[in-house]
Amino acid sequence: MTFTIAIAGKGGTGKTTLAGLLIDLLRQSGAVPVLAIDADPASNLDAVLDMPLERTVGDIREDTSEKARSGRLEAGIAKQDVLDYEINASIVEGEGVDLLAMGRPEGPGCYCAANNMLRVIIDRISASYEYVVIDNEAGLEHLSRRTTRDVDVLLIVSDASMRGLTTAGRIVELIAELKTDIGRHYLIVNRAAGPLTPQAELAVKAYGLNLLAILRADSEIADLDAAGQPIIDLRSTNPVYESMRSVLTEILPEVRKEKLRADHR
Repeated sequence: MTFTIAIAGKGGTGKTTLAGLLIDLLRQSGAVPVLAIDADPASNLDAVLDMPLERTVGDIREDTSEKARSGRLEAGIAKQDVLDYEINASIVEGEGVDLLAMGRPEGPGCYCAANNMLRVIIDRISASYEYVVIDNEAGLEHLSRRTTRDVDVLLIVSDASMRGLTTAGRIVELIAELKTDIGRHYLIVNRAAGPLTPQAELAVKAYGLNLLAILRADSEIADLDAAGQPIIDLRSTNPVYESMRSVLTEILPEVRKEKLRADHR
């Protein structure tokens, strides 16, 4: 059964970098195949993973809808079959990891039927992977729009600011509002200068955030970002990399950890 990890958080908190590290840790541990889903139009998971991207699901939806409106779809082929073929063809294949990018959100037209088809197709694709890691936008509304998949673990990434923690708290509220099926959710404070302030600690408790890890700001990661190099070039001895290894160990259920150890032997 597929184990799904979703990552959300305020923009600029480094959630895409952490998503890339989790994906690389799963790959290095032999927990494959992994499907990486880039669900943030503003993110660059393809660059983080060094997996060049040509087309997104958004591109395919727009192209197919335009062809349907103009009567240019090939006769005798169902629209869902066209979407299915095009989405499968858009997946970037890597060693133990494949990448699917959602791309831009819906345009001004009505895409209800197309989006329902996309949900079915993406869920079916995801089911053939051992692990799915979804790099999300800050909110969770798009999870219900773009996939009906259950999420086993949601990692909420924030900086140590009150604004970031407030956004994290809003995400927890959205889980209940949207009735999103999420097994567990945790908070990761990223790029921290040190321990949380007393005010931040109070906010974590007040918002019902389950603090899992505090990651220090890291110069090696900053240098990779500045040079446009993929995060998979990060040394395995890097403190953030080691911390994310601990995060992965913590969030996987025992049966998954045992399987991961057995597969890696």
